[in-house]
Amino acid sequence: MTDFQDRQRAEEAKFALDEDTAFRIAARRNRLLGEWAASAMNLTPEETDAYKKAVVQADFEEAGDEDVIRKLLGDLTAAGTDITEADIRAKLEDMTVEARRQLMGEG
Repeated sequence: MTDFQDRQRAEEAKFALDEDTAFRIAARRNRLLGEWAASAMNLTPEETDAYKKAVVQADFEEAGDEDVIRKLLGDLTAAGTDITEADIRAKLEDMTVEARRQLMGEG
């Protein structure tokens, strides 16, 4: 019985670690996306810092990435850039890979 309980605890711990890692990757990806978008909008360094935080916050509006995509697309369109939703989705994938690489490099 103890072996089963130990295995169950190990699985629960692994699940918690995986969830934490996924959250950290998404948050870092969103900061990277915010930095990219801020650069495209020619924001100042102070505005860029605030914007990166706003993009991270946008991800808490609903499950999935659509809230972040909607924010970026709206802001980039309002700023007069010619960046499309497809461009944002492609950059989101690139930044996910980069965020994962950065986090794994820290470990």
